[in-house]
Amino acid sequence: MHIGILTGGGDCPGLNAVIRAVTLALVGQGAAKVTGIERGFHGLLIRRSRTLTPESVVDILAEGGTILGTHNSCDPFRFEGRDQSEQALAYAKELGLDALVVIGGDGTMSIAHRFAHRGLPMVGVPKTIDNDLPATDRTFGFDSAVAVVSEALDRIATTARSHQRVMIVETMGRYAGWIALEGGLAGGADVILLPELPFSVEAVAAHARRREAAGLHTLICIAEGARAEGEGLTVRERIAGSPDPLRLGGVSAWLQQRLQPLVQSEVRSTLLGHTQRGGTPTAFDRILATRFGWHAAELVLKGEFGRMVALQGDTIVSHSIDAIAGHTRPVPADDPLLQVARGTGVMLGT
Repeated sequence: MHIGILTGGGDCPGLNAVIRAVTLALVGQGAAKVTGIERGFHGLLIRRSRTLTPESVVDILAEGGTILGTHNSCDPFRFEGRDQSEQALAYAKELGLDALVVIGGDGTMSIAHRFAHRGLPMVGVPKTIDNDLPATDRTFGFDSAVAVVSEALDRIATTARSHQRVMIVETMGRYAGWIALEGGLAGGADVILLPELPFSVEAVAAHARRREAAGLHTLICIAEGARAEGEGLTVRERIAGSPDPLRLGGVSAWLQQRLQPLVQSEVRSTLLGHTQRGGTPTAFDRILATRFGWHAAELVLKGEFGRMVALQGDTIVSHSIDAIAGHTRPVPADDPLLQVARGTGVMLGT
């Protein structure tokens, strides 16, 4: 058996742990040959691959990024203005691949779904720092991103306290608020603003003024997809041809400009950006990625293709990629963490 593996979409901590686990589980047991496709699905178009062995993955568990490289805007079904999927399938056939393990988020799973229907068997592994894939309680990379946000808030809070400032920290997350919610709670934010809950600028300002009157600073954690009531998303740029053409960013600066006239304290904003994607994975993400990789290898050996591994509670299960492709998981209105936030005095924008 010959299995390919690729990492699609954005990079994140834990990708190498999955590559390592799949390789050790398949090659280490003599069950299959494993070939890494470089630069995601783009590697199928530019004919870039390498053989993976236990020796080639021995030291990559704690390494950030991906040794195979990735590409966050290559959909072979509509790349550079045309359908190049046949070219990708031809290279997979030339390599002699029996199946492909794809590691990625919703865009990657959507592409995998289409290739599966074209005759290339797939097994999916959920990866996104945004934690917005349905059917899984956690995606690896998310815990590492939350740890970065929490530490950043800890550090920024010391400056906010020293100067009694209003400090705004902007997180990633696209259209879901999971990073801002968990990172904000872990970092002791006074205000957490999410895409799922449009906020009132005046209400946030009033909250900050009440804290000013008490001699306190205000720490605001805002998701990049958050928006004020009656306002649209803050779009940094548009990438034509990308599975997700909108690049969000800058809502913290937008909020800073609107808050400053409404409060006495100085207002500052910080955009964390790609610091949330970089660095080594947390212990939780290393274990989760390893579990995902091993279970993906088990699906391959059992011939259970068209499935994505997932975490439910503390159990690894699998779900049909068909049911997952093209869907995301926002923070639900009744999520227990929202109740915790409100119950501990965190202001959620209104």
